[in-house]
Amino acid sequence: MEWSEVEIHTLNEAVEPVANQLTEYGASGVSITDAIDFHREREDKFGEIYALNAADYPEDGVVIKAYFLKTDEFLAQLAEMEQTIRNLKQFDIALGDLSFQVNDVNDDDWATAWKKYYHPVQITEQITVAPTWENYQGRENEIVIELDPGMAFGTGTHPTTQLCMRALETYLKKNDSVIDVGTGSGVLSILSAKLGAEKVLAMDLDEVAVRAAEENINQNHVEAIVTLRQNNLLDGVFERVDVIVANILAEVILLFPEDVYNTLKPGGLFIASGIIAEKAETVREAIRAAGLTVLTTEVQGDWVAVIAKRGEN
Repeated sequence: MEWSEVEIHTLNEAVEPVANQLTEYGASGVSITDAIDFHREREDKFGEIYALNAADYPEDGVVIKAYFLKTDEFLAQLAEMEQTIRNLKQFDIALGDLSFQVNDVNDDDWATAWKKYYHPVQITEQITVAPTWENYQGRENEIVIELDPGMAFGTGTHPTTQLCMRALETYLKKNDSVIDVGTGSGVLSILSAKLGAEKVLAMDLDEVAVRAAEENINQNHVEAIVTLRQNNLLDGVFERVDVIVANILAEVILLFPEDVYNTLKPGGLFIASGIIAEKAETVREAIRAAGLTVLTTEVQGDWVAVIAKRGEN
């Protein structure tokens, strides 16, 4: 079999929608290398990615690589694929001077090519995310999440994921009930369970993400706590919970603040991330309009997490 690598150089804001489009076109794996991860000066020791090599990272922006079986169908859809990705700018997604190129790759290399960029990430003093293929030995009382993201978003390296994880550590109480909207790799659901949540409902519309999340939930032995469902946002969810976490795009968060309000128990919390800084106020306004009170806004790089609360009534 012959394989092709689609390589896209774009901006950080475009990572999730571009990666999603590549998956929709049948990518068998996606890797993401962000210049921010190598160049930015961190405010603290957390969020470090171990063994960084400058040669593996772009000088600016983000390089997204997706791997496809080189078939006639793949070759025939390349022009459409590129145009679909370039058309994302119609949805107010900044792409920068997007470049799109196709490379041939060796059959033996494609499946693991992206793994060299993914190493243990310490999120807080208590929490570390480690890939399943590395033998990471956690400290006593450290929460270690073993993860193989596969084609799903959520490795623990992206600022939006880290913001949500820190918020969960701060606000989640033992025996809380949680809904994770757009669970991706399942990392936030797994963390919620390991932090002491009584039950977690993890949902994603993408069936690839659901399969990846299921594997990771089982790998971390939290299947008794986390229930997985393929679902669009909060459609058809009638139970009330203590915490809703959503690490998705700002444009998607704007679609369901009222559903969040109705699904939260009185006093419940909404943790929303995946929000580029320029769109933070728009999201906060929508959350307030739904009846929630914004408690705080956390920032990491160009990304924002909003933590809001439903009133006690």
